[in-house]
Amino acid sequence: MGNQDILILQAQEVRSLLAGRELEIIQTVREAYESHTRAESSLPHSVFLRFPDDERNRIIGLPAYLGGQTNACGVKWVSSFPLNIEQGLDRASAVIVLNSVQTGRPEAVLEGSIISAKRTAASAAVAAQYLHRERETNKAGFAGCGLINFEIARFLLAVFPNLKQLFIYDLDPARANRFKEMCERTFAEISVERSASINSLFRSCSMVSFATTANAPHVMHVDELSPDHTILHISLRDLSPELILSCDNIVDDVDHVLRAQTSVHLAEQLLGHRNFIRCTLGEIINGAAPSRTGNSAAVFSPFGLGILDVALAQTVRDSGLRQGKGTVIESFLPGSWEAEAQQ
Repeated sequence: MGNQDILILQAQEVRSLLAGRELEIIQTVREAYESHTRAESSLPHSVFLRFPDDERNRIIGLPAYLGGQTNACGVKWVSSFPLNIEQGLDRASAVIVLNSVQTGRPEAVLEGSIISAKRTAASAAVAAQYLHRERETNKAGFAGCGLINFEIARFLLAVFPNLKQLFIYDLDPARANRFKEMCERTFAEISVERSASINSLFRSCSMVSFATTANAPHVMHVDELSPDHTILHISLRDLSPELILSCDNIVDDVDHVLRAQTSVHLAEQLLGHRNFIRCTLGEIINGAAPSRTGNSAAVFSPFGLGILDVALAQTVRDSGLRQGKGTVIESFLPGSWEAEAQQ
């Protein structure tokens, strides 16, 4: 590729380049967290584009630079329109642009929703590995029966080979049934059972993932909650601030997650400080903090860091170039003005 060219990778190409590489993706995410904890990154706050009189829909820009061995930069532009589901469309759509760290020029444009879903699932799996050690790993619960929890199930199966039972809950019974059928069709030797409530989900298993479209807390109390439970609070707004404060809280980045009315942000507003957050996942991975402490359930609340998108997008871009996948658009960028002026 010349310095005026750009690589385009479509959804089917991104999907094929990541297929069956769950453990590699998990390692990429783990290394990104390690680099971020060592301050080898630049991570501005995400930018939220919202619309007048519309509390549900948003488009988010996540710029990021990740140093270390990755040494990549770019931005994810991702939309969340929950009512898309009623039109037969996915809630989220995204593109990722990778830039050269030497020149700043854009080098690749990738379909981003697949990368976003897989990096989110991989981060949940990394958290489960560290927070749910020596606990029951043959069962897992899922609140919200959409793409993200489906991918989290895939990645949990990659790290917990004895996982055999999935318990699922969704407000929409038809959606739960579709999720059940898809899991049973995709994952070998897995049984899937619908739960009647959030409480029954926690009663059935000690590891529960939340990936819903909730924009405000709806789980105020969990009767079955115990110190053995690990909550992967991926959708960030399901748990009441009081419930958050009763747990051992781990996040991906403190400054990032305490924004946008997440459950932990609401807890900070309730208390007037952020001391209830014990540590980041990166600090646990790097050995600076223990995986568990105290006598309470552990909650992992990840805001979703752009460094994960950039790291995984670079992996996809590099694999695509090696395998000859994608479309190179030549002379997408203009030549230099000075060179043209001399002609």
